[in-house]
Amino acid sequence: MSTNTFLAVYLGSKNGSRMAAWNAMPEAERRAKEQQGMAAWGAWVEKHHDVIVEMGGPLGKTKKVGEGGTSDITNQLTGFTVVRAPSHEAAAKLFENHPHFSIFPGEAVEIMPVLPIPGR
Repeated sequence: MSTNTFLAVYLGSKNGSRMAAWNAMPEAERRAKEQQGMAAWGAWVEKHHDVIVEMGGPLGKTKKVGEGGTSDITNQLTGFTVVRAPSHEAAAKLFENHPHFSIFPGEAVEIMPVLPIPGR
């Protein structure tokens, strides 16, 4: 991948105040917000389809593997998308007011460049 490729990671907390407020909504209101959010996300994808390299998707339960073995963990990673942009700033701008946090109870989107493998 070239340096104009960026990984966007969606962050959120199952135990955070935004999720608590989301879960406290009456079911009909929450379902309406879900439909609004999905429509907005679809519009975001349509608007940026030419720069989306990998749509990605939601992330499931996490296993951590290290020197001490394998364990189940939780983190704030909720999904990902891969985009192309002329700069890091331009990639970040794609996610301003994204439905992940402007409608849904997500907290943020972190965007980082995918760097070339050294020596290749």
